[in-house]
Amino acid sequence: MTSPDSSHEHYRHGIRENFHQFSHQLGQVFLVGLTIGMMRTVVPALAESEFGVAEGSFMMLTAFVVAFGFVKGTLNFVAGRLAERIGRKKVLLYGWLSAIPIPFMVLYAPSWSWIVAATVLLGINQGLCWSMTQTAKMDITRADERGFTMGMNEFSGYVGVAVAGIVTGYLAMGLGPRLGLFVFGAVVIALAIVLTLTSIRETHGWAKAESARHASGNLDGPGARIPKQVSDNPSTGEMFALMSWRDRRMAAFCQAGLVEKFVDALVWVFYPVFLYHEGLGLGAIGWVVGIYGFVWGGSQFVTGRLSDHVGRLKPIVWGMWLCGGGVALTLLGTGVAWWSFTAAVTGFGMALLYPNLSAAVADISHPNWRSSAIGIYRFWRDLGYGIGALGFGVVAHLTGAVTAGFWFVAIAMFLSGALVMIWGEETHPRLNPQFD
Repeated sequence: MTSPDSSHEHYRHGIRENFHQFSHQLGQVFLVGLTIGMMRTVVPALAESEFGVAEGSFMMLTAFVVAFGFVKGTLNFVAGRLAERIGRKKVLLYGWLSAIPIPFMVLYAPSWSWIVAATVLLGINQGLCWSMTQTAKMDITRADERGFTMGMNEFSGYVGVAVAGIVTGYLAMGLGPRLGLFVFGAVVIALAIVLTLTSIRETHGWAKAESARHASGNLDGPGARIPKQVSDNPSTGEMFALMSWRDRRMAAFCQAGLVEKFVDALVWVFYPVFLYHEGLGLGAIGWVVGIYGFVWGGSQFVTGRLSDHVGRLKPIVWGMWLCGGGVALTLLGTGVAWWSFTAAVTGFGMALLYPNLSAAVADISHPNWRSSAIGIYRFWRDLGYGIGALGFGVVAHLTGAVTAGFWFVAIAMFLSGALVMIWGEETHPRLNPQFD
């Protein structure tokens, strides 16, 4: 009997055909979400009392998210290229190994600079691990399942973020902030390393098999509008130029990814501070921020599949605008019920745009360089953490008001959505095939 790895014939694409591996990859991204989620509720809210950040030091407060964004963005870029050379599983494992010091650094941090350093490692972990869960699932599923696949990936990850935000809020009250985060983080990271070693398969072979079908013209369905102005095996520079400015569609999706991260950075840094100053306790803050995460994560179960039917472009544009509206609405009322509602609106906007930006990029990427394309898109997207946090940090610093940061982000989202509408196009191969 021929081994599964010896011929392209043995690589069958589809969720049902690869359900065992698909479900293990979903488990991995849930653990990745738990890892970032543990830093999102307790750390910003207690920056002043626990880690010595002076009240009103908006630039100091945003420093850890700026560091995270620049590091994660760069590592997404590296991960995409590296995965085409050494495989997806090794990159995933390296990402988990880089996370090992994080719980210890939080436990023993004598100053805020240690939290910034721990967040740099978190950026490495997230850049390598989250990129690989996306790439591996794109390897093993079919083109007509991409929206659903990306939706499931982000659903699982952001439910993890939300769960961690709530659980660590209560652990911090029960065990103290440092010990609570340490116990949670150590358990999650250890479990992830064990599961990576025992349950994850290398999926690069599936991408090679798909590429062989492309080369022979033996495709399952309609062909996508893959950019022609790039070679079969492009260099890093060629790929970067294609994604960032040469292909207007890719540029539109990359800038939208960058700007939508302003919202997530705002929720991470300023929501806990804003709500804490409005008199909410850590438990209540965990729930408001958690609702944003749950709605974002849970709705992607539906919004990713929706785009397989109605296309990617409309959900992306409407999602950008709805998300910006949710951020603005946060300032127009008070009380836990109102903030929970606006968090849900913001989360649903994110669910519309988030998996479908990634699916759109995957739609028009050749399997030879899809991992690189996703990596460069994710580079620009997660750079948005750094640029967004810098932007609203400066605005808040200049005005002396945390609320100014909210308006900065809301306006950016409306403008970015308009740019996608002007520059973008429908990428679903069935709805806008290569040959009309």
